[in-house]
Amino acid sequence: MKTGNWPIRSKLVALVVMPIAALLVLWIFSTSLVVGPALKLLTAQTLFEDVGRPGERLVAELQRERRLSVVYLASRAGLPELRAQRVRTDDAVVDFRRRLADEDLRDAADDLLEGRLDQLVTGLEALPAGRAAIDQQTMDRAGALGLYSGIVAVAFGAFNATATLPDEGINRQVRALTALGQARELLGQADALLAGAITGGGYASGEHAQLVQIIGSQKFLTASAVAELPAEDRAAYQRLTEADAFVQLRSMQETLVGADGRGVPKVDVPLWQASYDTVQQQLREFELGEAQGVADRTMPVAVGILVRLAATGLLGLVAVVGSVVVALRVGRSLVHRLTGLRTVAFELAEQRLPAVVARLRQGAEVDLAREAPPLEYGSDEIGQVAHAFSAVQSTAVRSAIDEATLRRGLNEVFLNIARRSQTLLHRQLALLDRMEHRVEDPDELADLFRVDHLATRMRRHAEDLVILAGAAPGRGWRNPVPMIDVIRGAVSEIEDYARVDVASVQDAATAGRAVGDVIHLLAELIENAAVFSPPETQVRVSGELVPNGYAVEITDRGLGMSAEALTAANQRLAEPPDFDPANTARLGLFVVARLGARHGVKVQLRPSAYGGITAVVLIPTGLVVPTPDTGEPVDGGPTPVVGAQVARIGPTGRPAGRLSRLSTVPRQRSARSGRGRSAPTPLRPAPAGTGVEGGPSAVPADPPIGPDGLPRRIRQRSMSPKLLAPVDPEPSREPATRTPEQTRAAMSALQAGTARGRQDSG
Repeated sequence: MKTGNWPIRSKLVALVVMPIAALLVLWIFSTSLVVGPALKLLTAQTLFEDVGRPGERLVAELQRERRLSVVYLASRAGLPELRAQRVRTDDAVVDFRRRLADEDLRDAADDLLEGRLDQLVTGLEALPAGRAAIDQQTMDRAGALGLYSGIVAVAFGAFNATATLPDEGINRQVRALTALGQARELLGQADALLAGAITGGGYASGEHAQLVQIIGSQKFLTASAVAELPAEDRAAYQRLTEADAFVQLRSMQETLVGADGRGVPKVDVPLWQASYDTVQQQLREFELGEAQGVADRTMPVAVGILVRLAATGLLGLVAVVGSVVVALRVGRSLVHRLTGLRTVAFELAEQRLPAVVARLRQGAEVDLAREAPPLEYGSDEIGQVAHAFSAVQSTAVRSAIDEATLRRGLNEVFLNIARRSQTLLHRQLALLDRMEHRVEDPDELADLFRVDHLATRMRRHAEDLVILAGAAPGRGWRNPVPMIDVIRGAVSEIEDYARVDVASVQDAATAGRAVGDVIHLLAELIENAAVFSPPETQVRVSGELVPNGYAVEITDRGLGMSAEALTAANQRLAEPPDFDPANTARLGLFVVARLGARHGVKVQLRPSAYGGITAVVLIPTGLVVPTPDTGEPVDGGPTPVVGAQVARIGPTGRPAGRLSRLSTVPRQRSARSGRGRSAPTPLRPAPAGTGVEGGPSAVPADPPIGPDGLPRRIRQRSMSPKLLAPVDPEPSREPATRTPEQTRAAMSALQAGTARGRQDSG
């Protein structure tokens, strides 16, 4: 037996458990030998109250109903008396059943008694059918006599099953009293049979022989029962039977036995009835009195047994208790100190240290002396272990503080770098926007759009650093932005935007406070779908209103994910974990989870019907508003929508073969760049004397038409009058012959204008 891994408590207990266990077993064995009989004797009173008394009443009522039933079958009269007796019998049956349901009786009864009681209940269930046969005259006198006598016999079998007490003298007396009751039952059968014969005008076939047999069995059973009674009880019974009623009844029984059995029985009916009733009542009272005396005598016997138990078991109990006390006093101190040290160790490892780390990650200050107090467990070996563990826990808490400080510093570095990059990228995008407005050459404009697209993607990656650092990106909108612009803005922030197919998108808008984060979230998911799917396939994006908000589905046709990986990813999306620099393979998933948790946006990945993955983004109802007519971003600027420009002007500077869905993004707001700008609305000239074009009272006017026949943009026309700078009027030029480059630019502008017109009219 290897005991090296046993707990110290087990080892200490093993030193004393064997002798204590042996002593305890001996004590329990000797006690059980005595306690069982004592408890059995204590239940005798319960058996008498719940079985004896109600059972004896039930038997008496059944005997009376039996006599009346036989008389009714013999004379076809006496039905009212029979029905009244049946009511009394039913009351006795109900009371008996109620007593049988008592929990104390079930605990006191053994298997034999429970079986006999169940048989009695089953016999009583046949009583209604027998009564119906008697009422319909389909049963003769012998059948009625057998019906009731059978039920009474089962009842006496239950009474006899109560004689299982540990005292044999008491059991013998109980059996003798039960035999006396059975003899009295035979006397009742003789009375019922005789009453039927008298009422019917003579014995039926075999009734006289049956009467003789019943009287003989009754005398034999009475003599046997009386012989088993104690001397005092036997003398009392003898005195009882010397009364006149007993003498007269025995004399009439002799006369009936000696008769020839033909004709009406020659017996004085009134004398027989009076003698029978007196004998039945006195025998019944004698039996009940003797039964009560037996029940009363069981209590002193049980007390005597318990006294012997106290005498024999006290010494054993003292020995057991003494051994246990010695073992406890010897091992309590050692076990208490060791278990206390173990509890402190587990508390530190499972509760305190994780709680300290969690508070440190949240930026809370931690007191090292409070979180890692010294452990005092004496100066012996256990105390030395406690001091060593105190040093260990101090080092662990200090390491956690240092790690949290390092993590906080790393986050600040991320945030500082990201903010600087964001500032430079916003300036770069603003510069590119101004350059795009100045450049007229399509090739140069296409290159500027590509640079603008790269800068936009760089800005999203800079925002990733901000999110990893636990801060919020700087982009925001004051007004809602249509959902179609949000989706297109997200598409414009990925590299393979041309592979994205924006399908049907129901009209709705996103609240301004969440536009930037929703764009970033969708861009991460769309880019993930494009990266992990074949380059010749498309990524499908659609959106629709649902009862719980607005759902955006992003479907790719890649290889998909395993069930385990899909479950892990959805778990991470539902419960964003803390950022772990060691796990950089799923940064996009971490960013999506953080952005979704910030606004209550639910993201779930599921297998696609095409074999890839479908990402379902559910924007909550609180962020979904009706589609606005215009949107005004917080950090608005003049940057155009990159996706629209690239789709409108190809990389070679030539018009694209077909318009992408992104080319329909309105020019009045740009969800892609996060900055957007107001559409340049032409204004009518201001009143004379203002000195500027489009002053405070300026009103919209038709835009001027250029030499190519298309509307021309007027610089600074949409700006506030206070910001306008003097601009030389554009010199009028006469139409000239168009060069191929001018023709290409005109066609590009015409195509883009047509697309915008369709979008505005839709």
